[in-house]
Amino acid sequence: MINKLLVANRGEIARRVFRTCRDLGIGTVAVYSDADEGAPHAREADAAVRLPGDAPGATYLRGDLIIAAARAAGADAIHPGYGFLSENDGFARAVQDAGLTWVGPPPAAITAMGSKIEAKKLMAAAGVPVLPELDPGSVTEADLPILVKASAGGGGRGMRVVRALADLPEEVAAARREAESAFGDPAVFCEPLLEDARHIEVQILADAHGTVWALGERDCSVQRRHQKIIEEAPSPAVDDALRAELCAAAVNAAEAIGYTGAGTVEFMLAGDGRFYFLEVNTRLQVEHPVTECVYGLDLVRLQIEVAEGHPLPAAPPAPRGHAIEVRLYAEDPAAGWLPGSGTLYTFEIPGVDTEFALGGESGLRLDSGVESGGEVGVHYDPMLAKLIAWAPTRAAAARRLRAALTGARLHGVTTNRDLLARIMAEPVFLAGDVHTGYLDRIGLDVLAAPLADEDTVRLSALAAALADAAANRAAAPVLGGLPSGWRNVPSQPQRKTYEGPGGTIEVAYRLTRDGLAAEGHDGVRLAAAAPEEVVLDVAGVRHRFTVRTAAGHRYVDSPLGPVALRAVPRFADPSDLVAPGSLLAPMPGTVVRVLAEPGAAVAEGQTLVVLEAMKMEHRIAAPAAGTVAELNVSAGQQVEAGAVLAVISEGNPQ
Repeated sequence: MINKLLVANRGEIARRVFRTCRDLGIGTVAVYSDADEGAPHAREADAAVRLPGDAPGATYLRGDLIIAAARAAGADAIHPGYGFLSENDGFARAVQDAGLTWVGPPPAAITAMGSKIEAKKLMAAAGVPVLPELDPGSVTEADLPILVKASAGGGGRGMRVVRALADLPEEVAAARREAESAFGDPAVFCEPLLEDARHIEVQILADAHGTVWALGERDCSVQRRHQKIIEEAPSPAVDDALRAELCAAAVNAAEAIGYTGAGTVEFMLAGDGRFYFLEVNTRLQVEHPVTECVYGLDLVRLQIEVAEGHPLPAAPPAPRGHAIEVRLYAEDPAAGWLPGSGTLYTFEIPGVDTEFALGGESGLRLDSGVESGGEVGVHYDPMLAKLIAWAPTRAAAARRLRAALTGARLHGVTTNRDLLARIMAEPVFLAGDVHTGYLDRIGLDVLAAPLADEDTVRLSALAAALADAAANRAAAPVLGGLPSGWRNVPSQPQRKTYEGPGGTIEVAYRLTRDGLAAEGHDGVRLAAAAPEEVVLDVAGVRHRFTVRTAAGHRYVDSPLGPVALRAVPRFADPSDLVAPGSLLAPMPGTVVRVLAEPGAAVAEGQTLVVLEAMKMEHRIAAPAAGTVAELNVSAGQQVEAGAVLAVISEGNPQ
């Protein structure tokens, strides 16, 4: 029996495992880096052990430090979560050699699946359909398009699509750099790219007594940068006959490597109905909650029970209904998916029925690694939370998710919330007709458009100005009870300027005996104004706006859509000004490559600097055609967000 369990991970998966441990009466131990000292997972455990440093290589990827932490805290078991060391066979063996219980598959199974190249050969021998492997050095024009993949990778890192043979060397080199950074192994391989295919995976669970469950399939086809952002179970493209084939192949894969514990067998489903093996993830998946909701099972509990030697029942329960999960990321889809960082001032999602746990026949579940007031750093993956809806039907689950996403209050960092909410109402998605190219097929101009339209932005700016005035009046030592902005004699209007999603917004209004008179807002009446809430009557319909002020920003939420505004000071600080044409670092990171020289002519969109942050490479491109007037960075240099990387001047050098 396990008495105290250390989770060798962070964020929401650590909190998820702790939740089950509390239900089972198992003590918990967290590990935390310096960057995570105040993180929720470090506070919620019964004990927490510091891993000095911030970077993953010095903290969560140090198996020796984690085992030492388990010993120091008196833990008798280790759960790896996902990512970091979860699929590291050496770590699994070290845990067992230390006399601790490893809550995961046998190290030999991890070894067998640790190299995608060798795994494909093993699966082919077991009769599981596989795509042919291509050596990067022997790819020809006839093989295109292809996918470059990291042999030890996952999560979309170390993956590149190549459609032109001339691009192959650079893409292979970039994939190797990312693979080395994320997994410590630069090995890559190539395989044919299946266009318009679906990403389908089967959840498996096996015990040490010969029982192997295949818990149906999940559809993970909505992806960006080869990383999943929406997952669901069951797949709208899989019928009973295909499901039986997929599950049989998954069981064959598990038996071929002597698997025990929870794992996932991933496939690509082609348009002609044929499927091909991708990989076995020898761990719990990020998207495991959709399977839990559909089958009514706690997969973490079953992992622990299998690790303790208990047998599984002969067969799993029958599935019920439909579940959809969306991943909330701190990133900007409209800006090349650039990750964000900073203070998360508000993180509130309405209507959540349960956190990290099962519910009833339907509901809304939140698995989150963050909370209001926390910091989103640059050292780890930018995922904030997973929101899962389950209901009797797929349409009902999608509708529940859209309502929750639209009503969420997410302040301080840019997120992909609007994208996710729009997808939940997009006709092609609702019809279930998606594949891995879905985002490109519909277009980010449609899917990543803000939920708030131009009229809503202007109304929200008016509400922000009225809330600001109410806050000023409430803080006044005298006459605090007068309506904000009220004048006995008509005078110049009150004015406020904000930077909004579409540019500068100027608000001008007066409050007189006849009520609100706001320029450009005919027919809008003020019903109530307080520092944090404003009610406006628009053509006889009342709308309530909540306003949160933080670090010079105004975050305005309403059923019409969320709007983030930055108050523009009357007098600009000269130190905040940058030269025209400046190319700024969008986030803190490390300069990997510099692809231009001072004086060089560059085209609009040409990559000038490659920046590594949050375990991914980000290409920083010239905003317009011109000449590199200044180049302020070199490879290997650390830069802060907002640092001037280069300055582009208009025109070509003489």
